[in-house]
Amino acid sequence: MFTGIIEALGTVVAVENAGTNRQFTVQSPFAGELKIDQSVAHDGVCLTVVAVDAAAGTHVVTAIDETLRVTNLRQWAPGRKVNLERCLAANGRFDGHIVQGHVDATAECLSVDDQDGSWIFRFRHAPGPGRVTVEKGSICVNGTSLTCFESTDDGFAVAIIPYTYEHTSFHQLHAGEVVNLEFDIVGKYVAKLLGR
Repeated sequence: MFTGIIEALGTVVAVENAGTNRQFTVQSPFAGELKIDQSVAHDGVCLTVVAVDAAAGTHVVTAIDETLRVTNLRQWAPGRKVNLERCLAANGRFDGHIVQGHVDATAECLSVDDQDGSWIFRFRHAPGPGRVTVEKGSICVNGTSLTCFESTDDGFAVAIIPYTYEHTSFHQLHAGEVVNLEFDIVGKYVAKLLGR
């Protein structure tokens, strides 16, 4: 389980196809602390570490075809910055919201508005069962726990403060780009129980 509080920005340094799978080599500040078989969220996608090179400060993860199909990982190329979070330790502080690392949908960034001290990002996604947002509710965008507003059946907005803007990949996100979404797990269960 994750919380949506980004630990570090990683950089994709290599991408290799392995049959229908794709392997990503990612450089990060904590690569040397990782272990093989450990779960790490990459832009909100929970992936298993399959190799670590502590000297180079890199780790390798594998994405299967299904993951590539339902996330933005198919667009990743060397040089891309990605949000990284290791799974929550049992004695850790719970600062964000419950995040599983299971992407529900992708969304298009419609606009980025500079508010002279913060930024407003607006997103549109395909409507569907369990794709529920509520005013002032939680949403996970590229692995980042955020509060949404302007909630509709197919979109929402988030406000980004300077710290989040600088320490996550939001500073490189522009209109027209695709992001990974994980909707609030509580909202998904409620929607299912209500038969939506």
